[in-house]
Parts: sequence; C-alpha cells; structure tokens
Amino acid sequence: MNYDTAFSMVIGHEGGFTEHRNDRGNWTSGIMGQGQLKGTKYGISAMAYPSLDIKNLTLQQAKDIYKRDYWDKVSGDQLPPLVAFNVFDGAINSGIGRSARWLQMAVGATPDGAIGPATLRAVAAQDERRTVTLYCAERLLFLASMNPTVWNNFGRGLVNRVAHNLKL
Repeated sequence: MNYDTAFSMVIGHEGGFTEHRNDRGNWTSGIMGQGQLKGTKYGISAMAYPSLDIKNLTLQQAKDIYKRDYWDKVSGDQLPPLVAFNVFDGAINSGIGRSARWLQMAVGATPDGAIGPATLRAVAAQDERRTVTLYCAERLLFLASMNPTVWNNFGRGLVNRVAHNLKL
C-alpha cells in the first residue's frame, strides 16, 4: 500500500470541520474549556496544531501533514501494506508513540514507541494478517480503557473505525 492509497482510506474516516466542545483535540491547549476552540478538520486537530488555521485547512494541506507527521514517522513505506495502514490510522487517532507500541506488542518487540530496525525485523518475521489482528486487539483494549466521558462521546465511532479497518 502506498501513501496515496492509505491517505484516501483514512480520509474516509475523517470528516469536515467540527468544533465539538467536549473533544479536547478541538482546543489549542488540549484541555476542554482552556485555550481557543479552533476545531478539527480532516482529522487535523487544534490540540496537535494550535497555530494552524484549522477552519481553512485544505485537503492538500492535510495530506501533506499526514505524510510528513504520521506516515513517514511510522515507517509506512517499510511496513507490509495492511500493517502500514493500521499503524498509520492508529497514529493519527492516538499518537505515533502509542501506535508504535501497539505494533511492537503485536509482534513481540520491545514497546519503546519508536519503529526502528528491530521492530521492522519483528514485523517481517510475522504473518501480516495476524499482526493486524493483534495490533487491532491492542488498540481496542486501549479504547475500552478510556475514561467514561471520552467513551460516551467518541467510543462508538472509534470502535467502528477499528472494525472497518479489520474488514480490510
């Protein structure tokens, strides 16, 4: 899977502009009610990019950000296609380090949060579908542990996202 395909699939999960007051990602401080409520667009949040004009973000700008700040940082071009997509999607949703640790736990590598040569070797030694299944299991366990406020607002959508990824 190349980056363009992965981006097209991820953007199907991400929507247009929102300013949900109960989503900490929509706040520049990352704390609900503090900082500016600048929103999220195409999955690019004010918390992650506080100086960015979220409301006027273009799809091409989002694509460039996703490539530079997510795909490249999870070594998307070096992972098997289905693994690459899931790790990329998880990084967008829950952070690069957490997504890398889920992958590392799925393949029995040291969960240090950085995808390097040892992780890539461990991934290469595993069956791709099994790796994706175990990766998604780690992701779902994390989602199930979210605090009730976050779960009540976003849990269903996040679990549906992982379920759709498993259908691949």
